[in-house]
Amino acid sequence: MNFDKLFNEISPEDISDDIFTLVGKDYFAVTAGREQKYNSMICSGGGMGLLFRKPVAWCVFQQTRYTLELLMKEQSFSISYFPDEYKKQMMFLASKTGRDSNKMKEVELKSIKTPFGNISFEEARLILECRLLQVTTPNPDDFYTEEAKDWINEMYKDPNEVRKYVFGEITHVWIKK
Repeated sequence: MNFDKLFNEISPEDISDDIFTLVGKDYFAVTAGREQKYNSMICSGGGMGLLFRKPVAWCVFQQTRYTLELLMKEQSFSISYFPDEYKKQMMFLASKTGRDSNKMKEVELKSIKTPFGNISFEEARLILECRLLQVTTPNPDDFYTEEAKDWINEMYKDPNEVRKYVFGEITHVWIKK
């Protein structure tokens, strides 16, 4: 399917969705890589706002995620939001790694390349394309509330569970026609 037949471009300022619903309740996938080799994962947490006077999206990744590896290599990625009816497919993306499986060929979603070369899915209702700005590891000493300290210290108990915060400049926003 031709991308332009499915999606219209809007500006980041024209996103009408509530940010807390987008990152807290809706199902979304981060996809990195190129058409020949890409991977998607679902995220649980993140946000949008302004950083360096640019519209930015950010997500939290386990440092061992294959999608993070591809994202850092390509330095661009997409964030795709889906209607609730795709919950099963989103859970499949979370069920196994793409590093040593063909999960992207197994998932019941149709991949599509954006005009700028990122991969998303025909079923997405909203797509953000992002240029990588920063990947950072939070320092446990930088947290001040007990709840935040407890959360980060729990994550740091297992070295494989350490989280990376990924910030990307939103370069394009696509909404389903």
